[in-house]
Amino acid sequence: MKESKQSLSPYSNFDQLPISGKWRHGNGEKILRDLNPYDANVLVEIPYANRDDMDEAFRSAAVLQPGWAALLPGDRAAVMRHAAQIMEARREEIVSWLIHESGGTRIKANLEWNAVHGVLLEAATLPYLVEGRILPVDISGKESRVYRKPVGVVGVISPWNWPMQLTVRSVAPALAVGNAVVVKPASDTPVTGGLLLAKILEEAGLPPGVFSVIVGAGSEIGDAFVTHPIPRVISFTGSTPVGRNIARLAAEGPTLKRLELELGGNGPFVVLDDADLEQAVEAAVFGKFLHQGQTCMSVNRFIIDDRAHDEFLERFADRVRQLKMGDPNAPDTMIGPIINESQLNGLRSRIQEAISAGANQVVGGEAQGLILPPHIFSQVTNQMPLAQTESFGPIAPILRARNEEDALNIANDTELGLAAAVFTRDVERGLRFAQKIEAGMAHVNDQPVNDLPYNPFGGEKNSGIGRFNGIWAVAAFTTDQWITVQHIPRRYPFDARVIT
Repeated sequence: MKESKQSLSPYSNFDQLPISGKWRHGNGEKILRDLNPYDANVLVEIPYANRDDMDEAFRSAAVLQPGWAALLPGDRAAVMRHAAQIMEARREEIVSWLIHESGGTRIKANLEWNAVHGVLLEAATLPYLVEGRILPVDISGKESRVYRKPVGVVGVISPWNWPMQLTVRSVAPALAVGNAVVVKPASDTPVTGGLLLAKILEEAGLPPGVFSVIVGAGSEIGDAFVTHPIPRVISFTGSTPVGRNIARLAAEGPTLKRLELELGGNGPFVVLDDADLEQAVEAAVFGKFLHQGQTCMSVNRFIIDDRAHDEFLERFADRVRQLKMGDPNAPDTMIGPIINESQLNGLRSRIQEAISAGANQVVGGEAQGLILPPHIFSQVTNQMPLAQTESFGPIAPILRARNEEDALNIANDTELGLAAAVFTRDVERGLRFAQKIEAGMAHVNDQPVNDLPYNPFGGEKNSGIGRFNGIWAVAAFTTDQWITVQHIPRRYPFDARVIT
């Protein structure tokens, strides 16, 4: 039965952390002031957790995990379904937190709510996908079995840009297949990146201590979180340099870790000479400027065939100039605030660097508070820093390609390979092009910001390791154990009894 919206009190006490089954203050020395990036209002002040808090969370998770895993699949599935129902009853409360804490527009917050809700419904099916196998074997009387089991404890480090969705896509599948989980959310989004989900799962009936959230300074607990001996899998979403460091720590710590890494992107958006430009422009605006471009899948380079370049640029610039900026809570705002001052300053530096490199600024403007107007640059080459690194902001470089072959070469001339898009009226041509793009995900006649619960999400090259969602998530958070049973005495090549 769904909860009555009228009977629900808003969640509160977000200054406390769920550690080992109890909500309490962290024992760190510092206080995190969680700010609304639009108006700088303080949302909550949270005492940081320290290493002892983190150690307690992991050790408690290891103790409680076997009992959670021993529940019937239907019992674990029921918690996930109930969590999805709670989200429905608390939709506006959750959307409001996403707007006020992450600076996402109402449009983006509703999209994120949909994504989180979809992952929880998907997770309710995953306990039934943990399947073993019986294998053929060439030994008389021997039975060969493979048992699939949860890894035990999973550590999740999540980012600030789509905080709830990029947390739940690891947490929900990991829990559903029988693991315990400890999350370290980004300091910019501790509530939507972990604490809010903890409240929902607690209300849904998840046993206390199976899920803990550690809000702490990365400089104090970040490395220790990865090298802690208990978690067997570390799931991280963030930048490639940080992902590289996590991979190093996971190899050098006391226990080797399996990794699920979704890292940076340099997504190409290719428009071939026969593309429907009206369709391409609408997709381009959404794929670049949703959440101010602060999305790993966002378009980072627009690669336009020479015969379509000028018209695309004109239409694209006209459309972008019409985007409404301002209060992210307004239903028609498309451009809200950048997450913090540090990110904004980095974007300002990229803009000046692009101008110095010879790019032509077609659309731009000065920031108002943390709201940076959309920027479009033409006359960009793929060797410029603007095209070689991830902007993670509302900056759109336009690159001119001589032809289809040149466009493909430009698209693949990067060390990253997360998401890509290609536009053409010839779907088969688009499919052939997409198959040649060196990216984990490619979309024909659609923008690249796509993440569906049962489809494999992940990158190639320096954009990550592994895949999220569906059966790929089951594989990520379980392990295989091979067990054989010898039903009749086996004859060996020699008889040990006669050896002296």
